[in-house]
Amino acid sequence: MANIRSQIKRNRQNERLRLANKAVRSELKTRTKGAIASAEAKSESSVADLRLAVKRIDKAAASGVIHKNQAANRKRRLMRRINAINTAS
Repeated sequence: MANIRSQIKRNRQNERLRLANKAVRSELKTRTKGAIASAEAKSESSVADLRLAVKRIDKAAASGVIHKNQAANRKRRLMRRINAINTAS
């Protein structure tokens, strides 16, 4: 345990940010799964779910939770998967 005052504060900040980033990453996974599930179910809201997933990925990259290249890779993978679902039917 640190006994330097600034480091104690830094540890508190790091923990708070870690939990916030964890929530964002969890939401990314949830939105991605939701977009895939609605595409598979041929739901009317599948386009809206896809847009929301892409929006959340972009916001996570903009805030530094994930790297911009990681965001691009996730969006590419998501689009390819949904396009494959749509063309298969």
